[in-house]
Amino acid sequence: MKRFFNTLKNIYRIEDLRKRIGYTLFILLIYRLGAHIVLPGINPGSLSKFTQSTQDGLLGMLDLFSGGAFSNASIFALGVMPYISASIVIQLMTLAVPYFQRLQKEGESGRKKINQITRFLTIGVVCVQAPAYIANITSQYRYAVSPMLVDTHILGFSAFALTAFLLLIAGTLFIMWLGERITDNGLGNGISIIIMAGIIARFPFALQSEFIARLTESGGPIVFIAEIVCLMLVIGMCVLLVQGTRRIPVQYAKRIVGNKQFGGVRNFLH
Repeated sequence: MKRFFNTLKNIYRIEDLRKRIGYTLFILLIYRLGAHIVLPGINPGSLSKFTQSTQDGLLGMLDLFSGGAFSNASIFALGVMPYISASIVIQLMTLAVPYFQRLQKEGESGRKKINQITRFLTIGVVCVQAPAYIANITSQYRYAVSPMLVDTHILGFSAFALTAFLLLIAGTLFIMWLGERITDNGLGNGISIIIMAGIIARFPFALQSEFIARLTESGGPIVFIAEIVCLMLVIGMCVLLVQGTRRIPVQYAKRIVGNKQFGGVRNFLH
């Protein structure tokens, strides 16, 4: 524990690192505030059933990665999942498509082109996911949406669907921009930090719901304690795996100069 506090003191003494940490926390604060801004026309108090339906399965995972924005019908409801999906598709294409293979070998200029293509593909993924998300709300939870916006039509689309569609696209692109700002001016690897912030934000609620479920349904507190122990073991093993090093032996050749012997020392690469 003493070593931990000494590390914090050393971090605070480095001005550049202190500024980067503060900038990263500021960006995360903006992200968490945006996760609670509900789409126009939706009554947040009427979304209890929708929130319950997103606790398990694939919807629960989406809600976890978005930090609860998915179940809140927020402007950040789709989170960074469209960007992650687009990135995976681009990475697979670099293995199969010669054009992307050439871009990957072009260095910094090729990386910029790949990032630009990833952004456009992200918009395409959002254009597929956003209508499905909106249709789910308007069909099963229409009582939570303002009837005036649903019944008002613009260019053949309801005002709610059109505004929600545009805001979901803008929300995902804004999250991408926040991640890039963290990468450039913060601690780096911004998208991963945003995902981590969303998971940490939902962790207390997930812990509480699991505890209540064990007490009311099955297992009891013993099973809950066993789950916590297993979780701690998994976290510990992940830390050991990331921080672990492999010692590679290196044997230097012997040299004899005159009556003296040089070399022959065995060392290790970490």
